[in-house]
This record gives sequence, C-alpha cells and structure tokens, in this order.
Amino acid sequence: MSNVLVLGASGQIAQWVVKSLNEQSTVNQTLLLRNPKKLADVVSAKAKIVVGDVLDPEQLKFAMAGQDIVYANLAGDDLDAQTAAVLNAMQKTGVKRLIFVLSLGIYDEIPGKFGEWNDAIIGEPLKYYRRAADAIEASGLDYTILRPAWLTDEDEVDYEITAKNEAFKGTVVSRKSVGDLITQVILNPATYVGANLGVNKPNTDGDKPYFM
Repeated sequence: MSNVLVLGASGQIAQWVVKSLNEQSTVNQTLLLRNPKKLADVVSAKAKIVVGDVLDPEQLKFAMAGQDIVYANLAGDDLDAQTAAVLNAMQKTGVKRLIFVLSLGIYDEIPGKFGEWNDAIIGEPLKYYRRAADAIEASGLDYTILRPAWLTDEDEVDYEITAKNEAFKGTVVSRKSVGDLITQVILNPATYVGANLGVNKPNTDGDKPYFM
C-alpha cells in the first residue's frame, strides 16, 4: 500500500490524478486543498481531506506524516515560498519521493517562434518557476519535475516527453495526459527519479498554441 499526498488537489491536472488513483486499491490518498467543494465530484470515501494551505508549516507537516509520495500541483506568484515550504516539510518528515509540476520554457528550451511567443506571454512568471525547479533539484530528494506544454481540456491521453537538455517539442498537451503521466509515476515510483521532463502532444509544433 502506498500513501500519496496531493498538494493543490483541486487543480485541473490534479483532479485527473485523483480520479485515476481512486480506482487503485493499492493507494491511499491524502488531499490538501483550500476549497474541498471543487473536488466534490471526484473524491472517494477513502481519500482523506485536509483543508488548508502549504504555507501553514504545522498543517503541512501533519498532512505529510506517514506519506510515501508527495505530488505538488501548485501555482501563484508565491511559488518560491510554497516550494520552500514543501521541501522543508519533506525533509523534516523524512518523505523522499516528490513529483512537481512546473512549466515549459524555464530553461529557454523552446526553439523558434513558439519559444519567443511563450517568453513574451509568460516570461515573468517563468522566473519563479525556474527558481522552484532549481530548489527542487538542489534538495536531495527523489524528485520528478514535469514541464507541460500549454494545457488543453481534450479528453485524450496522447503525449511524449523530452529531457531537460533536449529542445522542447510541440505546443500543447491535455491535462488528462499530464495526469496520466503523474499517475504512472505514482504507481511506479522508481521511474523518472531525478528526471526533469517536458511533456507535449506529438505533432503539435507551431508558432503558438492552436487556441491562442
């Protein structure tokens, strides 16, 4: 049996993960979120709900105690502080396995016009996503960082991955696809340890996402 803590569990990617893990008899979920009403449709009776904030250190340590894996689906201009709080709590509670969703473009890894467009649109937020990535990589934890392309709500699982030192591919990926990858890593936690992965839908190269 694996104990999994989901941080930011009401996020759209996280909801796909929670749904998938609900179907697994070998996983116990603890969901930390600010607004549990957002998860009313996907939470099963076996999921433990903790209403709170990762920036509350005592609450976070309480939720993290006894966990095997932490999956963080966080965002906001205080991402630096949120990331530091998660890493600190993991180190204090002895939890080693971390899956953290960040953003494409934090390493100037997107080639061509799409890279220029992406930097023009979200260049400022990418700075704190990059700082979060640097902190995670320096933490000594068994991390997997995911950098998804621009997200869609397509009901499909269709994705490919690129390594940190490779040029990013494509422009979009479905939230369901990212959720599927996260679920696979949770169910097979020895995979992608220390990896920093771009995630995209194949054959979606272009100057910008199709919906922009």
